Amino acid sequence: MADLEVYKNLSPEKVERCMSVMQSGTQMIKLKRGTKGLVRLFYLDEHRTRLRWRPSRKSEKAKILIDSIYKVTEGRQSEIFHRQAEGNFDPSCCFTIYHGNHMESLDLITSNPEEARTWITGLKYLMAGISDEDSLAKRQRTHNQWVKQTFEEADKNGDGLLNIEEIHQLMHKLNVNLPRRKVRQMFQEADTDENQGTLTFEEFCVFYKMMSLRRDLYLLLLSYSDKKDHLTVEELAQFLKVEQKMTNVTTDYCIDVIRKFEVSEENKAKNVLGIEGFTNFMRSPACDIFNPVHHEVYQDMDQPLCNYYIASSHNTYLTGDQLLSQSKVDMYARVLQEGCRCVEVDCWDGPDGEPVVHHGYTLTSKILFRDVVETINKHAFVKNEFPVILSIENHCSVQQQRKIAQYLKGIFQDKLDLSSVDTGETKQLPSPQSLKGKILVKGKKLPYHLGDDAEEGEVSDEDSADEIEDECKFKLHYNNGTTEHQVESFIRKKLESLLKESQIRDKEDPDSFTVRALLKATHEGLNAHLKQHPDVKESGKKAHGRSLMTNFGRHKKTTKSRSKSYSTDDEEDTQQNPGKEIGQLYRLGRRRKTMKLCRELSDLVVYTNSVAAQDIVDDGTTGNVLSFSETRAHQVVQQKSEQFMIYNQKQLTRIYPSAYRIDSSNFNPLPYWNAGCQLVALNYQSEGRMMQLNRAKFKTNGNCGYVLKPQQMCKGTFNPFSGDPLPANPKKQLILKVISGQQLPKPPDSMFGDRGEIIDPFVEVEIIGLPVDCCKDQTRVVDDNGFNPVWEETLTFTVHMPEIALVRFLVWDHDPIGRDFVGQRTVTFSSLVPGYRHVYLEGLTEASIFVHITINEIYGKWSPLILNPSYTILHFLGATKNRQLQGLKGLFNKNPRHSSSENNSHYVRKRSIGDRILRRTASAPAKGRKKSKMGFQEMIEIKDSVSDAARDQDGVLRRTTRSLQARPVSMPVDRSLLGALSLPVSETVKDREGKENSLVQI
Repeated sequence: MADLEVYKNLSPEKVERCMSVMQSGTQMIKLKRGTKGLVRLFYLDEHRTRLRWRPSRKSEKAKILIDSIYKVTEGRQSEIFHRQAEGNFDPSCCFTIYHGNHMESLDLITSNPEEARTWITGLKYLMAGISDEDSLAKRQRTHNQWVKQTFEEADKNGDGLLNIEEIHQLMHKLNVNLPRRKVRQMFQEADTDENQGTLTFEEFCVFYKMMSLRRDLYLLLLSYSDKKDHLTVEELAQFLKVEQKMTNVTTDYCIDVIRKFEVSEENKAKNVLGIEGFTNFMRSPACDIFNPVHHEVYQDMDQPLCNYYIASSHNTYLTGDQLLSQSKVDMYARVLQEGCRCVEVDCWDGPDGEPVVHHGYTLTSKILFRDVVETINKHAFVKNEFPVILSIENHCSVQQQRKIAQYLKGIFQDKLDLSSVDTGETKQLPSPQSLKGKILVKGKKLPYHLGDDAEEGEVSDEDSADEIEDECKFKLHYNNGTTEHQVESFIRKKLESLLKESQIRDKEDPDSFTVRALLKATHEGLNAHLKQHPDVKESGKKAHGRSLMTNFGRHKKTTKSRSKSYSTDDEEDTQQNPGKEIGQLYRLGRRRKTMKLCRELSDLVVYTNSVAAQDIVDDGTTGNVLSFSETRAHQVVQQKSEQFMIYNQKQLTRIYPSAYRIDSSNFNPLPYWNAGCQLVALNYQSEGRMMQLNRAKFKTNGNCGYVLKPQQMCKGTFNPFSGDPLPANPKKQLILKVISGQQLPKPPDSMFGDRGEIIDPFVEVEIIGLPVDCCKDQTRVVDDNGFNPVWEETLTFTVHMPEIALVRFLVWDHDPIGRDFVGQRTVTFSSLVPGYRHVYLEGLTEASIFVHITINEIYGKWSPLILNPSYTILHFLGATKNRQLQGLKGLFNKNPRHSSSENNSHYVRKRSIGDRILRRTASAPAKGRKKSKMGFQEMIEIKDSVSDAARDQDGVLRRTTRSLQARPVSMPVDRSLLGALSLPVSETVKDREGKENSLVQI
């Protein structure tokens, strides 16, 4: 946001002139991919919070929040502009707005340069104001905007007044279930002007305050004010010390609280805090559940790199799926400013000797390597100065490798110079503090036995995160006469084959691999691709049509019948397209893959040498980075977790998603964090549960991208799957009283929208960390009240390793056939603050739950059953039963789905009526309900034979008939780590047909 600084100091006259033009509206041409420009009227809403346009088929959804705008660029810089014929539009009339998580672009053309300049200036001014806000100002602004917007949406006839019927409709929309008599009484009390029977906006604000009066906060104020309706300075100080556990509470601090939050001038003069001011204070960031100290860097940053979790991105350049989505340089700027410190760059030979970045052997678009490096250089250290790791996946020829090295040195310059970095003790990685402002190149290094005069050499290519391997590679070939239908039909067939293969692969959320999800992504992306390349459609007219060939190799045979069926598919494909070389099945040899590496690029790699597992030898070097796909890493964590933890005390390990996550879904990072893996790379473009956990983990410590691992992981070792992994250490007891909720909306995918029934909310709390700590509990249901439901229930949890635990608050709407996801907030255990706190749900303006937190220490030896009632007899049985299956457990992770909304899935699993009724009884929380072992089942599956006893989303044990299958191993895991980590290869189950997992039932 550095370029916005100049816009903060615009003269008031210029600002008002821009705002006036923007709010009046301007006719502009909106460019769209593959279509002619559309003329629309674009305007800024009266609150200056949204950009809107009309006409639009999207109606209410035709808007862009100013908060969501990432940047505004002048001229014809975007990809869509570049595709337009040169000279069609005056560059001074063109500008692009980039917005949203996926960096969507809105490309606009005005009728004259002055209009374009006005819009660019006005938008950047608004963006600069938002970037400069503190948390309190933003909270107040969003609240005021929400109240104003609520009023306007309730004003159906647009006369600026609300009558009693409009108020009743608003009550239903806000999930308020008050008697009509009570609503009318508050309406009459607020209606004080001459125009009786309607409320102005000011009167509505009075009405809203009456409706929002918090009984829970009022009783709290009375208890500390000796039953007065206000708190004195001394009483406020007592409350802050006793309940909020604040230290160094001074008189000046309390007076400042009154000055900031009290609304009554009379109370301010008396230095007292009334109920309205007390409510404002309790709902402010000062009383948020997240420790305000953790908004800044507070951890020791002088330890070796391997002692930190490092926020890491996978295929950073992609905006969507792994097969057909767009690549954009702006994704690097976005993730870097979000706190990510390890970004991935896949380099391939491009035309004219210029290396390009894209996902190889797919239809993802290409961007220039030079542009990527320039973007990283510009944005790497805008928000913090801690080092950035550039994970280079090198697929280039030696000639273009030299070009890569030239760009890295020329653009990054002294950011690559690590000669002055202090490494402290020998054989130790440097610290984040000593690497401030530096960029580390993670890549291949030439072997030490080669002389310094060797210009190039052979290096292993087996650990490269060209993770789609040969199973998913689409290779472009040129044949005459290929039609769009043939291309699409071919991709569909190959994706179906891929799905068959994926059924015996590891997966977090099975819905990420459904035919529906894959084919939807493929169909949309293919259409866009064909519009960009119309020559594909013109059969026989071009010298070169385009067809696709893919090689679906499998590294290991599963069964003869399965192999035979794949061969048959390909034979049919060939028969349907005689004379065309569309696809051919072949098997990979076992010979080791190598590649040529040039000296210039090798020399840029200092502390982050990317190595294959079998290349690791104890040669005394420091700085090896071992890369694993989630599948291989899962086997290592499963079988040798303690040795893996020891390895991660000296070197870095990177884990990346499976090849089969074509839709860019994310795996569960917890098992790898628990084993001390530092670089757990996720698809930042994919919102959902896993990115929410990742965001929560790295929000602490100033969101700088580096979080210190627990000391027990940095020295010594322990078994993360043990029932009592750290018996000598005290445990933390979390006593969480869930008091009430505020402004809880209807579920985002509610069938009837705002007209639907008032929600019946309940709260679920999950502890996510070591397997022994993973559990969840929930409150009872409150019927027909989303505006101010009251639960007043206490949930208790005990946590063995709080340093890595996450606490996840989820709000659900209970309905007759299950439950619907309303919202969530996830916070690290170490960032919780005691006392009365509000938990604001992520992405929702006003929605929160009000809780009281107490954290105690528990000493001595306690059994898991006493510590966590959810640690049931199942887990003790599982610890000794069926050990022979241990090598196969956990290869097929399935996490119970909580909701299609939360997992952002395209597919909804169908259930029978009987199953729905059973689920209705299972998911109806009742007061005093016991905790159930929670949904991060991969943590339990790894070690317990009961792992295949699947549970539904409420943790209720249910029987499954899924047969046990072994995943084909693409690399022997016995060479995955140092000799100390030699792992036995899992035995293949010879006869899989007809076998079911044995389950323990209660």
